[in-house]
Amino acid sequence: MARYNKNRASTLPAKKRNVDPMAAYDALPRELRAWLQEAKLPWSAQSCKKIWTGALAKGASPQEALDRLNRVEAATLARDTLSIQSAA
Repeated sequence: MARYNKNRASTLPAKKRNVDPMAAYDALPRELRAWLQEAKLPWSAQSCKKIWTGALAKGASPQEALDRLNRVEAATLARDTLSIQSAA
């Protein structure tokens, strides 16, 4: 676990996953994979898919689901004190 944390530039807690990250990524819709490639944080495919499917289940379009992901990412970055310090 310590080795993993040495490569993280964030004060947010790390989470361990018991899934194959590449298989989970490959199973995502194309739009969501494209969003992940541009994301500012190292999102798991599982957490992105949860937000994506939740937005679509509420009647959102794929673009609205991506907008939701952008808002969630912005809120997460706002909680990251390391990110706030480097922006100042």
